[in-house]
Amino acid sequence: MDDKIENRLRVEVEKSYYSAKRYKVEFTFAILYHEKELPVDKLSQFMRVSDYLLKIDENHYFIILPNTEHNRAFKALQNLIMYLDKYFKNNTSCIGTDTFDTSLSSTIVFNRLMQILNETKKHLHSRIENENVLNDLV
Repeated sequence: MDDKIENRLRVEVEKSYYSAKRYKVEFTFAILYHEKELPVDKLSQFMRVSDYLLKIDENHYFIILPNTEHNRAFKALQNLIMYLDKYFKNNTSCIGTDTFDTSLSSTIVFNRLMQILNETKKHLHSRIENENVLNDLV
């Protein structure tokens, strides 16, 4: 990941932590994998206006779902997968999510999400996974 994207990721995670602490609201972080080209304007059509997207590289987007606790985010992410299946005409897109924890640095947040996503891509029976998929690694 280049320095500009890494810095933007850090800023967005810190802003989320600030809002969570100040306003006592939950956030959900996720990372999306897709195989084919997916412009941010197209992806944003499949998301809620309040959600934040950061393109990491050609195949990954970091997603912030503000004011959305983990269980409610799952439904929004299921809808996103459904829209992507129709858009790409395949079912290879997948998403990793993690429990919101304000004690984690943005680097740890991103690395955990990538680890969850990599495990999700290996199986693809459930195309949205959370940190529980890491339990099988121990």
